[in-house]
Amino acid sequence: MAHRFHEWGLEKGWGDTAGACGQTLGFLSEMLQAPDPVSVDRFFSRVPSVFDVVIFSVHGYFGQHKVLGMPDTGGQVVYILDQVRALEEELLQRIKGQGLTFKPNILVVTRLIPEAKGTTCNVELEPIDKTRHSSILRVPFKTQDGQDLPHWVSRFDIYPYLERYAQDSCTKILHILGRKPDLVIGNYTDGNLVAYLVSRKLGVTQGTIAHALEKTKYEDSDVKWREMDHRYHFSCQFTADMIAMNTSDFIIASTYQEIAGSKDKPGQYESHYAFTMPGLCRFATGISVFDPKFNIAAPGADQSVYFPFTLKHKRLMGLHPQIEELVYGKEENDEHMSKPVIFSMARLDKVKNITGLVEWYGQNKRLRDLANLVVVGGLLDPKHSKDREEIEEINEMHSLINKYQLKGQIRWIKAQTDRVRNGELYRCVADTRGAFVQPALYEAFGLTVIEAMNCGLPTFATNQGGPAEIIVNEVSGFHINPLDGKEASNKIANFFQKCNEDPMYWNRMSTAGLQRIYECYTWQIYATKVLNMGSMYGFWRTLDKQEKQDKQHYLNMFYNLHYRKLANTVPKVGEQPEQATAAALPDRSATRPKERGTQIRIQRTVSNLLGPVLPASHLSDAA
Repeated sequence: MAHRFHEWGLEKGWGDTAGACGQTLGFLSEMLQAPDPVSVDRFFSRVPSVFDVVIFSVHGYFGQHKVLGMPDTGGQVVYILDQVRALEEELLQRIKGQGLTFKPNILVVTRLIPEAKGTTCNVELEPIDKTRHSSILRVPFKTQDGQDLPHWVSRFDIYPYLERYAQDSCTKILHILGRKPDLVIGNYTDGNLVAYLVSRKLGVTQGTIAHALEKTKYEDSDVKWREMDHRYHFSCQFTADMIAMNTSDFIIASTYQEIAGSKDKPGQYESHYAFTMPGLCRFATGISVFDPKFNIAAPGADQSVYFPFTLKHKRLMGLHPQIEELVYGKEENDEHMSKPVIFSMARLDKVKNITGLVEWYGQNKRLRDLANLVVVGGLLDPKHSKDREEIEEINEMHSLINKYQLKGQIRWIKAQTDRVRNGELYRCVADTRGAFVQPALYEAFGLTVIEAMNCGLPTFATNQGGPAEIIVNEVSGFHINPLDGKEASNKIANFFQKCNEDPMYWNRMSTAGLQRIYECYTWQIYATKVLNMGSMYGFWRTLDKQEKQDKQHYLNMFYNLHYRKLANTVPKVGEQPEQATAAALPDRSATRPKERGTQIRIQRTVSNLLGPVLPASHLSDAA
């Protein structure tokens, strides 16, 4: 039969059985006759074109154990590790169904940190748990003399290292895989920029995942970039974001809100359509949210770790003494332990707004009478932190606890790195008939929201960003306005009051949250969508090559003439900072009239070729 298939032109890959081959041919026929999104997606899900995947996540401490809560290290690590497991499982199923015997390879490429602080971040190659063909590859940053940089570097300060890092990573990837990968996916600004550099060099499909675009976190950060640049280096970051968005073949967003926002607030990507950084550049059409490269693929949570509290046979009872010590400590009295628990867990960043939640709780006497507050995040002593924002938030936490005399009603626990115990912690909070609160000023997606709902915990989450889409308000959870603490705290208090009046109300909200998760937010759904994107956009990038090349030429010029100059203004470790980032930038006023006219004509010529990105660097009059 295999010989007959070969005679008919059906090479291996059409299917592992005659029926599967016939089905694939049927999908091809449907797509050729009526190429609507459904038929195209269905056919490319059967095309064997993705076997080797490289995923970049550069900043922070990327590891499988003891890293959560470290500087710049949080939900993104969990997201990527769970993503890898789901992608590998889906790849293995597809390869088998296609009648092939290839082994897939997935590499998560991150930074090697010699001073690893008790983690495995100083190990170059580390197999990923619960996988057979996936590994973490760590590549170090290099100093000017070629030595490995030993220290952690803030995500805001890493831009001078990324180009050399991309080159070194490319060499390592080719050595380990023995060939070019089929798909490169970047994460966050730094990972996306590196993904652009690697995909450009190797000529492979590039995917982009923003996770969180800093421009939407900090109000007027584009207009006030000079005031913030010494601290956050937004000039580099926003430029890198624009390059990655426009060079990528497809962009993965977790929610519609992330792309286009709501009627009251622009989405993360929408806010990059047009903006100005005075004295630096102006983006006239930075990115169009109507571009078909935008796709929604919502992540899930590891359901072997985050499962409903009602599954008693799976509960980790041996961890309960540790969890009780964490939650109650020395405050074990009947009144304290009998109250439901309001629970929150996040990094101690300003945008996560944990201090805001503590203040809401402190100001609302009714809520304090109904429930206790437990928050997990950051360190407890500012002397032990090197993160600028975290130090400020630690001091604010201590100030609020003293101001509102919260001792005995609040439990502040430092960041926890044991995911398995964290899963049981959610369930223990559910045992108290408590609730989870995610109070962020803005949240791109909200993995902790997914985790809490997976465990059956009724959830309140910010209405600014992804959680507003995850939760159907007052059906599968509750939206809260992080800018109105009084309203938010009263909404939480009303919930507990209603639970006291109607004991079944808590159960109904718990069940509705679980149903929402199973319908929309699982890793199996996610992996199917992402691999379909890799196949489909990998095909489309081979078409319209001339137009794509014109665009790439412009963006490469933008990288070389604009981004590199900005990256060089960021001090490296051990260097003295510049008095001001702007001082290192070219003086627009010094441009002679004849030269300026030439620059304007060049920009107009290139902009006719490009379309999507029009940086008016030093040329604001040209637009």
